[in-house]
Amino acid sequence: MRPLIVIGNWKMNGNLASNQDWVKTVARGMESGMPAGRKFAVCPSFPYLSQCSTLIKEYSLAFLRLGAQDVSAHGAGAYTGEVGASMLKEMGCKYVIVGHSERRQMHQEADESVAAKALQVLDSGMTPVICVGETADERNSGRAEEIVCSQVAKQVSVLQDRLADCLIAYEPVWAIGTGKVASAQVAQDMHRAIRLQLAEFDEDVASHVGILYGGSVKPDNAVELFAMPDIDGGLVGGASLNPQDFLAICQA
Repeated sequence: MRPLIVIGNWKMNGNLASNQDWVKTVARGMESGMPAGRKFAVCPSFPYLSQCSTLIKEYSLAFLRLGAQDVSAHGAGAYTGEVGASMLKEMGCKYVIVGHSERRQMHQEADESVAAKALQVLDSGMTPVICVGETADERNSGRAEEIVCSQVAKQVSVLQDRLADCLIAYEPVWAIGTGKVASAQVAQDMHRAIRLQLAEFDEDVASHVGILYGGSVKPDNAVELFAMPDIDGGLVGGASLNPQDFLAICQA
């Protein structure tokens, strides 16, 4: 059975004081234990990785792993402003988000670049969280499944059987930061389409890959979303900034 995974993406938020309060609050909330068979992670901005890594160890948060929001497609070298996978590994990261819709839109990241980043993450012994999703125009034109499955197919063409060591996050772009959310059934339908796309390559890989939902997951919709057979957890944005909301989603 695939574990349920909840990953908090803080995006460009946080500071030293609020980060410490967040970890402290989550540590208290997890003292009584978390549901079995689940994994949890938080992805702060690059400057706070070291602080959060130290805090997670300080509070003995065995339940919580560290993740990063992006990575370079290159291993090392003259790439000013980039952060290499080996650096993230050294900071204690377990997960790395690649191809988030905001990176695709604001920085014109293409599927080929996303796959190259995923390979860097895999080669460094971490788990890439590969984001896919459609815009409002693409959904309204009836091309949502076509677009998302095309994005998945391009990852398959590069990563092949290494996809078994990846996570995929379906994030309907129209539901990120808008207050809108896909119904649990709409989300499930797309997650199922993604799994069927993977199964065209390898049914065993398809059955093992965790597919997370990343469209405005909140405490009041997490239970219904996580009950769906092909939804294996959430990539949580805004709600993860509130430690109580993050805990509620983890317990959903």
